[in-house]
Amino acid sequence: MRDNMVPLWEKSNLTLEEAAAYSGVGINKLRQISDDEGCPFVLWVGNKRLLKRKKLDEFLENSYSI
Repeated sequence: MRDNMVPLWEKSNLTLEEAAAYSGVGINKLRQISDDEGCPFVLWVGNKRLLKRKKLDEFLENSYSI
């Protein structure tokens, strides 16, 4: 690991790829869930989709099935 890289569990926002590696949920499933307008853990920066790590954790902890 390079010195300037922040571990995924310390980042506040994750890309789809990072979120998939962090959570174990596939990129396509994360994309599908975060496409919903009411998604509590998506943050749009222009056209770039970021996932709020803590909100994603809460969502997954409270979900029985996705």
